[in-house]
Amino acid sequence: MSGKSAYIAVNSYQDSEMIFQLKQYGSWKKAAVAVLFIAAFFAGRLAAILNMPEESVPVSTEGSWGLSFQEEGEPPVANATKEELAQFDAYYAGDTEEKILYLTFDCGYENGNTPTILEALKKHGVSATFFVVGNFVSDNPKLVCRMLEEGHTVGNHTAHHPDMSAISDMASFQAEMEELEALFTEATGKNITKYYRPPQGKYSESNLQMAQELGYKTFFWSLAYVDWYQDQQPTKEEAFEKLLGRIHPGAIVLLHNTSSTNAAILDELLTKWEDMGYSFGKLEDLL
Repeated sequence: MSGKSAYIAVNSYQDSEMIFQLKQYGSWKKAAVAVLFIAAFFAGRLAAILNMPEESVPVSTEGSWGLSFQEEGEPPVANATKEELAQFDAYYAGDTEEKILYLTFDCGYENGNTPTILEALKKHGVSATFFVVGNFVSDNPKLVCRMLEEGHTVGNHTAHHPDMSAISDMASFQAEMEELEALFTEATGKNITKYYRPPQGKYSESNLQMAQELGYKTFFWSLAYVDWYQDQQPTKEEAFEKLLGRIHPGAIVLLHNTSSTNAAILDELLTKWEDMGYSFGKLEDLL
């Protein structure tokens, strides 16, 4: 997350602190003055946000993965370019000239939605990539095997979903990756495809290099939305607004398998994307 949305999000904690301080004034007169001050503060911030250039996503191969959407139907600006990522065998989108999507799911745990997601994918003949963590593989070996049987790819989302950017030594990085590999082999009898997605989108240049040295391709994304809060699931309308309005040629789409909204809308969503002229590719096509 970056650009305008990041500016708002980063300051949300500061905003709540100001409101808390207002409640401590104890004097309505002082509080009224404080209200005026805060109103002026927010007005200034709003003006700054509205005048912030859309392309103000900092270009970097460090930090948290971020996107800034410029125009409906067009690829977003990311905080690293395709060329910068390519030197590490890392990707976030495909050929922007073709109406092809690359559908991916991050699997942190299973709460009953994955079978419905798999049924929708089978109905449309779509092959997706599922990035799994250790507990998902351990708890759901049959689902992981089903993914493979139905033509999907399973990638490495690490064993414990840590902030990998905080890991600076190869031994620790490798241990996190290889533990997931071992769990996958135990569950399926196969070797995992060496596709890696950094947990929470947090990464560093050294992380990308270490993944590359271990034979991995790193995949970020060019379209995602807030779908992972179980008690705050987006409505169908909210999901379609983001997933239809921001879709673009070459998009690597990230969805979470834990989302009941995703399970409920996926069949219709795939139909709508198809009606818009999109087809579905595999991440291997980007290589």
